[in-house]
Parts: sequence; structure tokens; C-alpha cells
Amino acid sequence: MNLVESIPGAGINTTWLRVISFVLLLVIWGASAFFAQSRVLPDPWTVAIVFYDHLTNGSLLFDLGITLWRVAAAFILAMVSGTVIGILMGLRKRLDILLDGWLILFLNIPALVTIILCYVWFGLTEVAAIIAVSLNKFPNVVVTLREGTRAVDHDLLQVAQVFRVGPRRLFFNFFLPQLYPYIMIAARSGIALIWKIVLVVELLGRSNGIGFQLYVFFGDFDIASILAYTLAFVIVMIAVELALIGPMDRYATRWRK
Repeated sequence: MNLVESIPGAGINTTWLRVISFVLLLVIWGASAFFAQSRVLPDPWTVAIVFYDHLTNGSLLFDLGITLWRVAAAFILAMVSGTVIGILMGLRKRLDILLDGWLILFLNIPALVTIILCYVWFGLTEVAAIIAVSLNKFPNVVVTLREGTRAVDHDLLQVAQVFRVGPRRLFFNFFLPQLYPYIMIAARSGIALIWKIVLVVELLGRSNGIGFQLYVFFGDFDIASILAYTLAFVIVMIAVELALIGPMDRYATRWRK
């Protein structure tokens, strides 16, 4: 008997399960708001109305665009630099030993400290904000790609060399595909981490973006607007995962099937 068939509920449409889970969350939220009867916990309908108002009459789209630009810039910078250094550390033992102490240091520096130092050193600028976010993600990418490089099947590379495969083709057709799962792990965790850090960066030193607006709403004790802006950004990041990261992951690992 097929193992999947033997699992209770394995044949249930996963889309319906996700819908039911989302509806249940709304019901719990609505019930909690009804019984609390407090400004600090607005109901879903109130948040939806405030969300629509910010979307049509406010600066939500502008602030969302600014934040997404910072997320994209920091993400690309951290992924490219971290991937290159991670691969080099995985391939070169001496380089790995030389940089390992630095890597441990960067991994353990609190994100808030990095943000403050970048603002002090480079000023309250876009460059400082993007560098601060990138530095917080960079060591995680290096660690992931270093371990991925160490796990590469070197026997496969030797077989390719026996058949006189050129260095360029060896890298792109035999070496890099084995790293795709690790790259996607770094990318997925990177998106989740970077957008959270971007909000802190905007709160501390920028005059626009989602993080700055959340600070303004906090000062006004406007919980509904805080939830509305948070909802907008979460929706966008879920859309990025479903429309970009997920398809890229499936395309990059198609060779396994």
C-alpha cells in the first residue's frame, strides 16, 4: 500500500485547508475583538476599512514601494556577496580558517548595533540603511553557502573532468546546480529576515517607508493603522514567495525529478 494513501487526510485538497485555517484565524480575531471591546484590538472589519482608506487616500502605496526598494537592494547585495564568499570559503580551507573568526563575530553582533553604527558612520542616508540591512543578512548567507559547497559531490565533478568538461561548463552545469537548494534556503530565510530589519532601519533613521509610518501610528496610538500597514506588507511578501521565490525554487531543482 502506498505510504501517502495510508496517511489519514492525505488526499484532502490543501487549498481548502489553507482557506479554512485563514477563516478560523479571522473568526478568532473577530471574537477576541468583540469580547475585548478595546481600542488596542480592533476587529478585522475595522482594519479592512482603515486599510482601504490608506490605500486610496493615504501614502500606503508610496511607503510600501520605498520599503520594497530597500528590501530588494539589501537582499541582492547580501545574496551576491554572501554567495561568492561562502563558495570561496567552502572551496579554500585556508581562507575558511582566516575568515571564520570574522564570520562568528558578524553572526553574533545584534542587528540594532549594526544599524546604529552604520547610521553613525555613514549618516542617515539610503546607503547606510541598505548596508545595515545587508550586513545583518550577509553572514547567514555565507554560512549556508559554505556548508552547501562542502556538501557538493566531488566525485561527480571528477567524472566531468575525466570527460574533459570545460571549467565554465563544469561550474554552471555540474557544480552550481548542486548549490541551488542552499541558495534557495538562503533566499527564503533572507526575505523573511531582511524585511523585518528594514522596518527597524526605517523606524530609527528614515523619514518614509512602512517602518517610519508604524512609528508615527505608534505615537498616535493608532492600532488599526499599524495592523493595516502590517497586513499590506505581509500580503506583498507572501505574493513574492508564491510568484517569485517558489517558482524559482521549482525551476532550479527541476533536474532532480
